[in-house]
Amino acid sequence: MRFTPRLAPVLLGLLALSLGGCSYIPWLAGEKDPRPPTELTPVVAEQGLATLWSINTGKGTDGRRLSLVPAHQNGQLFVADARGMVTAVNASDGRVLWQRDTGLPLSGGPEVSGTRLVLGTTNGELLALTVADGSELWRAQVGSEILSIPRLAGEQVILHTLNDSIFGFNATSGEELWHYDFQAPILTLRGSSTPLILGDHALVGVSGGRLAKVELATGLPEWITTVTPPRGRSELERIADLNATPVVAGQTIYVAAYNGDLAALDLTSGAVLWRRALSSYAGLTLADDTLYVTDADDTVWAAKPDDGAGLWKQEALRYRILSAPAVVGNTVLVGDLEGYVHLLARSDGRLQGRVRLAKGAIQAPPMVIGGRVIVLGADGTLSASTLGTGTLGGANTSTSGPAGNSTPAGSLPQASPQVPQPVPTKT
Repeated sequence: MRFTPRLAPVLLGLLALSLGGCSYIPWLAGEKDPRPPTELTPVVAEQGLATLWSINTGKGTDGRRLSLVPAHQNGQLFVADARGMVTAVNASDGRVLWQRDTGLPLSGGPEVSGTRLVLGTTNGELLALTVADGSELWRAQVGSEILSIPRLAGEQVILHTLNDSIFGFNATSGEELWHYDFQAPILTLRGSSTPLILGDHALVGVSGGRLAKVELATGLPEWITTVTPPRGRSELERIADLNATPVVAGQTIYVAAYNGDLAALDLTSGAVLWRRALSSYAGLTLADDTLYVTDADDTVWAAKPDDGAGLWKQEALRYRILSAPAVVGNTVLVGDLEGYVHLLARSDGRLQGRVRLAKGAIQAPPMVIGGRVIVLGADGTLSASTLGTGTLGGANTSTSGPAGNSTPAGSLPQASPQVPQPVPTKT
């Protein structure tokens, strides 16, 4: 896989101490984008989204690529914007229950559990608020930007920072319990994977194409596996990061690496079961017996979870900076850079319709709660919709033509198995 130039302004702000000769990306200085977003064409509107309610919750991501996503608990939604506003919303009707202006540059979260909300900032602060009214409980400093979602795991908060450190904090007091530093390469994507909590462990994707299973009691890795070894001659070509959150089914972990592979790993040992050459930044989801992945060129794939073999691919949305997929019923949903949600058939990937739900990009994957589709736009628009047939909502387009047909996936190249690395010494 090779470096994709269009990702530079959106995903890369290439994190490094020194970029050297690779720092210049010509089209950022006014030259033409070599991979412009595919223009939308009319599709047969087989499905639509009927909007139940839509509200503005603030400034959204303020034009940046951040991990600000909706959180849901007990019929309430919680969202945050980049300028510090946190909003609680009644999920059934969109009524604002409370708002709290923290005055902080929020960048990750919120996460909700019990009576607490937790969020991260670009200043490296971890913040805990009450669910009742957003009052501050505590804040802690970690010394690096937080571009992932903090996770609540019982009485701990688990955090992955931009410099590839993992932290455990006491959820009640905000006291740091432990931290573990992973050695990062010279260049990485600007972003961090969100930890996935599994009982008394967390799965965390880190730079260098690695996945770690971390003990929550100590912060020590039980195993670290290189899913995708860095390739290429230059540091830019060798970027291989796991920024997408892993997916787990039974004893199998599914991950996707930027500039690397889609892979399945054994949960207990970390051994790679299979790998397929497919680069992804946005992420993946698993529904029933199928994996759905948005790749680095914004092709949407369906693949078999037992060996990664492709079932279909949809290329009509290439370079539209799609979100990770979400699934509702027999439909796959992805958001794009112009605020559209596209509906794809799970059976064959054909485009079934689209609805514009925000004026800005939809970076966070749509959230499905009890059959309702919750979408947060980068402009701060929060909406709830339901799936239906035909043209619903004002932005669907309809035609009798064949536009939007998917194609069989063909062969995803299979990579050789990889064994886990020895666990390094804690720092």
